Amino acid sequence: MSPERLSRRVRGIPPSGIRRYFDIAATMPDVISLGVGEPDFITPAEIRAAGQRSIDQTTSYTSNSGLKELRVGIAAHVNARYGVDYDPEHELLITVGVSEAMMSAALALLDPDDEVLMPEPCFVAYPACVQLADARPVYVPTRVEDSFQVTGAALEAAITPRTKAILIGYPNNPTGAVLSRERMLEVAAVAERHDLLVISDEIYDRLVYGVEHTCFASLPGMRERTVLLGGFSKAYAMTGWRLGWLAAPEEITSAVRKVHQYAIMSAPTMSQHAGLEALRAGEASVRAMVAEYDRRRQVIVSGLNSIGLKTFEPQGAFYAFPYVGHLGLSSEQFCDRLLSEEQVAVIPGDAFGPSGAGFVRACYATSMDKIEEALERIERFVRHVS
Repeated sequence: MSPERLSRRVRGIPPSGIRRYFDIAATMPDVISLGVGEPDFITPAEIRAAGQRSIDQTTSYTSNSGLKELRVGIAAHVNARYGVDYDPEHELLITVGVSEAMMSAALALLDPDDEVLMPEPCFVAYPACVQLADARPVYVPTRVEDSFQVTGAALEAAITPRTKAILIGYPNNPTGAVLSRERMLEVAAVAERHDLLVISDEIYDRLVYGVEHTCFASLPGMRERTVLLGGFSKAYAMTGWRLGWLAAPEEITSAVRKVHQYAIMSAPTMSQHAGLEALRAGEASVRAMVAEYDRRRQVIVSGLNSIGLKTFEPQGAFYAFPYVGHLGLSSEQFCDRLLSEEQVAVIPGDAFGPSGAGFVRACYATSMDKIEEALERIERFVRHVS
């Protein structure tokens, strides 16, 4: 078929660098995958039970906006944790994961040729969502020397008359960086000075270690220009339930709901009931999982450093981001050879943006015995190529 039959916007988007390694690894025996960012914990029992009860009682749609009880619960949760008030009737929307929330927001808010600043390395879906809205992603580099935290000066240097929004994701995938409150205030100052929207993906907000997460919408003057994205997949081990949410001023949420209602109708009913139970009874499970991620974090960072792969210490999410460029291999070459020679799957850092060149992403959301075995295999590979 002629490529011209495909849309220009789709032709211009590369396949996900994450999925490529996931698909290869799935065909190989004895692979240890540190690739896809998915909790290895099963969804806590009380949350699963709520979803099962929902299936027994109804398989009907909910409203486009989602179950009112769930919206009320999320609003109360955000207020209790971060002191930000949202009207659950008009300012909250339940989505099919954060990915749908971001895609719907991009389609609702961006016009062709609008520019969106995004600090990178960043999640692979960010530029794709912007491009699918016929807008233009503008990468703003971050550096390991600055703990992968974007600065106000770097954002300011990237501003043009077409800049409409800033898209940030902290705690960060793939680096594990957490943006300090001081740096967030720099971002806020740029947004206010240039009257920009800020789309803040905070799906990893509960996964922080020894630091505090600052909700961007809680900063002075930022609630009215922030599109806040959150969800249940990471903290509650609910990736397959596909449940997220968007909170924003009514005008923005109403616009996003238009896209959502035609593309999605509503998030899965049983997932919404499970999410409501997660808010009611899931806190102990969240704390236990975060403690275990922290234990694994310390082991993998220490292990990679001891191998000779200098690793930035992540303070959030569940990713390590070691540097491999000194081995004389590109990130992709390192990942390809590690997978074929030692059956360990990691992701090239530059799949997440140019600043990731020379790094790889290793997800430690897997069991400790697999992490320890993976470290042994990586050490053997590094000795071989050094």
